[in-house]
Amino acid sequence: MPPPFPTITLTDCHCAGEVGNVVTSGIANPPNTPTMYSKLIHFRTHSDDIRLLLLNEPRGRSPINTNILFPPCTPTASYGFLILESDEYPPMSGNNTICVATVLLENQLVAMQEPVTRFDLDTPAGLVQITADCQDGKCKAVAFDNVPSFVFALDYVVQVPGVGEVRVDLAYGGMIYAIVDVRGLVGAEGRKIGVGREDAGRLVVLGEKIKRALWEVYNPVHPENEDIRGVSNVEFVDGVGLVREEEGGRRVGVNTVVVSPGRLDRSPCGTGSSARMAVLHKRGLLGVGEVFDHRGVLGTEFECWIRGTTTVGEYEAVLPTVKGSAWIMGYRQVVLDPEDPFPSGFRVGDQWGVEGYL
Repeated sequence: MPPPFPTITLTDCHCAGEVGNVVTSGIANPPNTPTMYSKLIHFRTHSDDIRLLLLNEPRGRSPINTNILFPPCTPTASYGFLILESDEYPPMSGNNTICVATVLLENQLVAMQEPVTRFDLDTPAGLVQITADCQDGKCKAVAFDNVPSFVFALDYVVQVPGVGEVRVDLAYGGMIYAIVDVRGLVGAEGRKIGVGREDAGRLVVLGEKIKRALWEVYNPVHPENEDIRGVSNVEFVDGVGLVREEEGGRRVGVNTVVVSPGRLDRSPCGTGSSARMAVLHKRGLLGVGEVFDHRGVLGTEFECWIRGTTTVGEYEAVLPTVKGSAWIMGYRQVVLDPEDPFPSGFRVGDQWGVEGYL
């Protein structure tokens, strides 16, 4: 059994329904880690027991993310942060970024300026610029200028066991996504699948099957960081393009993202929105400066737009911005009793999917 942890202090927060708790104290800055990505590697290699402690049961649940604040590695940033998810350490996450920015401002760790506060956050994927709308001491909304996002492949065909041929777009938005149009997909009962809550179980099983099939045949690698490789999440969308709502003329997209080990992102997903913007731009369906609302499985929305273009290695890339809101839910401390039989927590298949630990 590992030695007991010190007290870990967290601010609990959610963004558009997706939990992104923030550790504000109790976890030391790892030594000899001059970049945020080197901190990611350190935790993945040497300190993964912290992620297991906080995210596994009985202290956590599968639909929970946690973020750890650190001093920034980039001088212009106010803070750095590391993202902990159930099965990985993603380089970037949009809903977690919005949670972190909200917690920093409302806990007065970053000075709030009304009506707008601007500051930078350091992530393993790179520097992210924050523009927060603030009023009466509250952070009302956060827009983040995400890292460059780009397409690896359009209309890639993969054979999925038990499903057949599936066509996917592969894109990077801070994580690597396989984007699948649900139109034409059929569930085991012969019924078409949508992206709503009623199809959550089907989407989870199908998404995990598609991801594992892709792992066998295609391994996209980020041209500037070869450690970022392989599909992390499957994003289901309802239609390749966007629709225009009659009221107000807003352009709208609908999506839901399957997160391992088997659950849906409750938010519209910031990095998934960025990856989709890269695909839409590549297909000529979304131009620079055009705004669209991206809706998730709960009907909550992110406001999304492309602020410019660039290149990443050999890939044409877009510069995406995503805007959403987060809400603080509470404050708590986590400790580990040295006699606790579950210092690394546990997983049970009723919550963690068929590959959960029994």
